[in-house]
Amino acid sequence: MKKGFIYILLFAFYATLSFAQKQEISAVKVGNRIDVVIGKQFFTSYHFNPDEKYPFFFPVNGPVSGGSVTSMRNGEYPHHSSLFFGCDKVNGGNYWQEGLERGQIRSIGARIVEAKGERVVIEDECIWKRPDAQAPITDRRKITISSPSKGVYQLDFDIEMEMLMDVTILKTNHSLFSARIDPDLTVKQGGVMVNSEGASGEKATFGVGSPWIDCYGERKTGIEGIVIMQHPSNKWYPSPWFTRDYGFISPTPMYWPADDKATILKKGETIKLKYRVFVHAGDTQTAGIKTLFEQYKGE
Repeated sequence: MKKGFIYILLFAFYATLSFAQKQEISAVKVGNRIDVVIGKQFFTSYHFNPDEKYPFFFPVNGPVSGGSVTSMRNGEYPHHSSLFFGCDKVNGGNYWQEGLERGQIRSIGARIVEAKGERVVIEDECIWKRPDAQAPITDRRKITISSPSKGVYQLDFDIEMEMLMDVTILKTNHSLFSARIDPDLTVKQGGVMVNSEGASGEKATFGVGSPWIDCYGERKTGIEGIVIMQHPSNKWYPSPWFTRDYGFISPTPMYWPADDKATILKKGETIKLKYRVFVHAGDTQTAGIKTLFEQYKGE
C-alpha cells in the first residue's frame, strides 16, 4: 500500500510540474480583432477589419524580446501585412495587393472557440469577393495557439478553400501563406534564413521545395526566430518557396505551376492546407526545429 501510495504521489507531482511549466493562454475579442496573451505577455492579434485587404496577425511577438518577429507594411511593399494568407490573379481579381476594388478576402464569422487554458482556438470563415463579380472562393480557417515549451510559441493553421466556380490562378509569386519578417531577422540585416536541407539565403532557397524555412537574428535581448512549416498532407507538398533576403518567405506553388502558366481548380473542389508557425528563442539548432518538424509530420 505504501509503495502504491508513493507512486500516486509521484504521478501527481510530475503532472502538476508539467502543468506548471505550460503557460496559460487567453484570448479576447476587441472590436474587429482578437488579442492573445501567453502567460503575462501579449503575443499577437488577429485582425479582421472589413476595411482591410485580408485578415492577418500582427504583431507576432517573440518570447524573449516581446517585440514582433514580423513587420507590418512599408512604402516599398505596402501589401505585406505581417503573417497572412492571400492570392493574386484569381479569375481576374487580386486578393493580395492594396485596393479593395481589385478583390478582398473578407471575414464573415471570426470567433473564439476556446478562450483560455493550455491553448486558444480561433475559427473564421472568409469570402473572396470583389465588386460586380461572383465570389470565386470561400475559405474556412482554424488557428490554434499554444506554447509547447519555454521559449516557443506555436500557431497552427488549418485552412480549407472551397472553389465556388472554376478557378484559374495565373502564374504569380503573390500567393497563399506568407510572412514578412522583421528587419532584425533578415539576411539583409545580418540574420539567417535557412531551409530544412541547410541551404541558406535567397539564392539557395528560392524556388526550392522544402518542408520548412526558419528566419532568425540577433536582437538586443538575444536571438529570436520564426519558422513556417508545411504539413506533408498539403496539396503540392513540399511547395517551392518564394524567398527574399529583405525578409519575405512564402511556400507557393502558384509561381511554379505545372504548365508554367496557371493553376486550374474546378468548381466544388476543396483544398485543405495546414501550416505550423513557431516563434522561438535561439537559432534553428537551439530551438530544435528539425525535431519539431518530425513531430509535426506525425500529426
